[in-house]
Amino acid sequence: MNIFRLAADLLHLGSIFILIARLRQTKSCAGISLKTQGLYVVVFATRYLDMLASFVSVYNTLMKLFFLASSGYIVFMMMSPLKPTYDKALDTLRIEYLIAGAAVFALLFPHKYTVLEVLWSFSIYLEAVAIMPQLLQMKRTGEADNITSHYVFALGGYRALYIVNWIYRYYTEVGYSDYIAWVAGVVQTVLYGDFFYIYFTRILKGKTFKLPV
Repeated sequence: MNIFRLAADLLHLGSIFILIARLRQTKSCAGISLKTQGLYVVVFATRYLDMLASFVSVYNTLMKLFFLASSGYIVFMMMSPLKPTYDKALDTLRIEYLIAGAAVFALLFPHKYTVLEVLWSFSIYLEAVAIMPQLLQMKRTGEADNITSHYVFALGGYRALYIVNWIYRYYTEVGYSDYIAWVAGVVQTVLYGDFFYIYFTRILKGKTFKLPV
């Protein structure tokens, strides 16, 4: 594992800790897209079925278990104790289209034509667009609290660092290639473009996060 992959994983962990801390401290899920969180549950559940078939390392297994458990916990919090604070009217993106699109791409362009590999490919394609309900919700309201902004930035930063990791591996590992992850990762990072611009020009200067409505 190289430093870029480790940094990306730590940033991903950090994003989840930020979100959980935000939910627990404010006792509110206002501004958080339940649809995005639900999509992440699907992403992790379909990607990490490989734990039943193979063992990579203790680190790898612990990370997978954490992402599965934490994503489920976040959805539970939003659907149970914090449900009165969730505004369904703002969380309007039709995620069935995202799921269907990812399924079609997984069937047409899988890593391999096996059940686990098709599901893995599906999870990669779905993760690329899973943040869209959250970004759309922020677009609709035109603003977000700083903690939510830090959470979304950490998610986008984790994927951007994975791109650096892939570039590093391409030049240092003989025969390394992963076109599905590369393309999906670039698409996912591009989706954060407007958000990153506003984050760097406002939040890091101590201003309130606002998106053009």
